[in-house]
Amino acid sequence: MPHEETPHEEGLSGGNASGAVVRIGDTVRKPWAASTPSVTAFVAALRAGGVDAPDPRGRDDAGRQVIEFVPGDIAIERGTMAPAELRRVGAMVREIHDASAGYVAPEGSVWETAIAAPGTDLVCHNDLAPWNLVVGERWVFIDWDAAAPSTRLWDLAYAAQSFALNDTSAAPVDAARGLAAFADGYGADAALRRALPAAMAERTAAMHEMLRRSHAAGTEPWASMFLEGHGDHWRLVTEYVERHREVWVAALRE
Repeated sequence: MPHEETPHEEGLSGGNASGAVVRIGDTVRKPWAASTPSVTAFVAALRAGGVDAPDPRGRDDAGRQVIEFVPGDIAIERGTMAPAELRRVGAMVREIHDASAGYVAPEGSVWETAIAAPGTDLVCHNDLAPWNLVVGERWVFIDWDAAAPSTRLWDLAYAAQSFALNDTSAAPVDAARGLAAFADGYGADAALRRALPAAMAERTAAMHEMLRRSHAAGTEPWASMFLEGHGDHWRLVTEYVERHREVWVAALRE
């Protein structure tokens, strides 16, 4: 009987909160969680609605999630995005939100997310950020494990800040241009534009507080992340977003 070779596993970077992540061929393998069936059903529904998300492919013999590997670069590694690219990402976020608005989660769905949302209007990705966007032949958001009920504004605030206002060394006027392009791509109405500056400040503050609180309690992986630079980053971002709020308000006026 011929010997069957063990598939080669290539470790993938990232995945701070999802445990060990490896690539095997055209798939990604990552730990199976209590929330995985609910997340998988949600992603499958989005895909059926036309959203390009990694194809969930079940569970392997080691009990891990099997997900389509999407080739390309991680957006954060490519540096600052041009306004046209930010418009494209804003449109992607809108497509996800609109598809999610029609999704009714089955009774008993399980969700695991680190930061409580202010509402439960629709199921959201909750980490739509440049470290979770693959840019290549396809532009695809990955790492859906933190998907959970939230609100359009709360999810948009995180995405807009992380894509347009994440570099605290950037001149506010330049960052504001990117923020406006992102909001234009999303097709944000007047109400969302008015609410976004305050929501971004609240969302970044919530991220820093979650890391600080986790560090104090020794809750991993957030406790280690707080010490490894994430705490300082989110403190600085929170200050930046709050300090220049009037600049964002002006940039977002229609």
